[in-house]
Amino acid sequence: MKGMRGAVVALCSMLLFILFGATLSPGARADQWDKKTIVTFGEDVEIPGQILPAGTYVFRLADSPSNRHIVQIWNGDENQLLATVMTIPNTRFETPDETIFQFDERPSNSPMAVKVWFYPGNNTGEEFVYSRYSYNR
Repeated sequence: MKGMRGAVVALCSMLLFILFGATLSPGARADQWDKKTIVTFGEDVEIPGQILPAGTYVFRLADSPSNRHIVQIWNGDENQLLATVMTIPNTRFETPDETIFQFDERPSNSPMAVKVWFYPGNNTGEEFVYSRYSYNR
């Protein structure tokens, strides 16, 4: 009987630990959940569907548990959503220690286009997909 009581106490303790761990972990990972990144571009850059003038922007993942490849782009004050872009995963062999933005070159009369955004500590980034006509403006 003592063995059964010990097993029940151990099981209850484990369940409480799991419940408290699950309750506390989202707060501990809140900064990484949306991958919020503040970036300042010194020149105009293209994102799918529009040109962002030189300035400060906030890139972050939309709060969607079902699709982790929706990027929202906000103004620097985060009071205006400028774009919501569907992306595809892009993988690097090395995990970056800092934010990386990769760009595609465009014709000389067009700004460079944001191609991939990698968040620190993640070797899978968000690749922006452009129609083949997006830079023929």
